Amino acid sequence: MITAKKIGIWMDHSRAHLIEFITNPIILTKTLSSDFTHQDKQNSFERSESQMHNREQHQQAQYYKRLGDVIRHYEEVILFGPTDAKVELYNLLKADHLFSKIKIEVQHADKITENQQLAFVKSHFSKHTSTFSDVIK
Repeated sequence: MITAKKIGIWMDHSRAHLIEFITNPIILTKTLSSDFTHQDKQNSFERSESQMHNREQHQQAQYYKRLGDVIRHYEEVILFGPTDAKVELYNLLKADHLFSKIKIEVQHADKITENQQLAFVKSHFSKHTSTFSDVIK
């Protein structure tokens, strides 16, 4: 049986936990962080609100691009988390033809622990996984 490459990404605007689903075990592959820190925000705010906004948008775009670079290597993706970051990323990916063959889903999830994130991904993909023997039953 060929296992599809699946990944769950819990994300907000500042970091993303990438959880690869291989049936058993699940492996937390990486955490990506946005380059825009709280200190940057304070420093920029003191200078100019519009300058801060431009810098934040640029760094957010770079963060989404890095996530897109990871997602390109998977067949199925679940984006989940407490903020609108997952929807923003989803909209960017759907507008790019490079992601047209990747099944991407979005679900809301509160701030949850790493173990809860692993359980969420396992539960999501276990419901959506069927083997050939499951199909012929």
